Amino acid sequence: MTSSDDSLDGPTDDRPWVPPPWDPPLAGTEIEHVLGSLERLRVTFRWKTGGLDAAAMNTTVGASTLTLGGLIKHLAGVEAMKAGPEIDGSSPGEPWASAPWDEVQDWDFTSAGQDSPEQLYALYDAAVTQAQSRLEAALDRGGLGQRLALSDQVDLEVSLRRNLFDLIEEYSRHLGHADLIREAVDGQVGLDPPYPEVY
Repeated sequence: MTSSDDSLDGPTDDRPWVPPPWDPPLAGTEIEHVLGSLERLRVTFRWKTGGLDAAAMNTTVGASTLTLGGLIKHLAGVEAMKAGPEIDGSSPGEPWASAPWDEVQDWDFTSAGQDSPEQLYALYDAAVTQAQSRLEAALDRGGLGQRLALSDQVDLEVSLRRNLFDLIEEYSRHLGHADLIREAVDGQVGLDPPYPEVY
């Protein structure tokens, strides 16, 4: 499978290259690039983890205990935290608000094995939809440089820009994990989803 990035070298036939809708702009504003990069990571992660049954969701590679189900639940929680309490101090909602974090540090990763694929996909998709809405509202209120509620929690100045870059970094590291696990599950490889089939 080839990546859409290969097309940046030029089309392989007479058709002009058209970027897929999840790509960041080739030349845009800072906000457009940050949100575009985040959206590309979200779409790619959803593709890398999509269409699986419970056995595939719980596959591990080598000595690692990471699973695709655990990654889905973890990133759903990261979306909920980054776009909720860190921005404005609001609740992240369930299941995050009542999760036993003090007793089980990696609860999001370990508890995912008890959830069905349908539950995990629904949890992730809802978290992303809510985060997109909350981030858009926050940007409308004060842009990337605004001070977040997280600043009071850590007693340091934290901007929405930093919040979004942390979210991008979280996706970047876990997409590498998802790449390896998904290839072990069914051999699927590639940088980007096939377009337009999965969009």
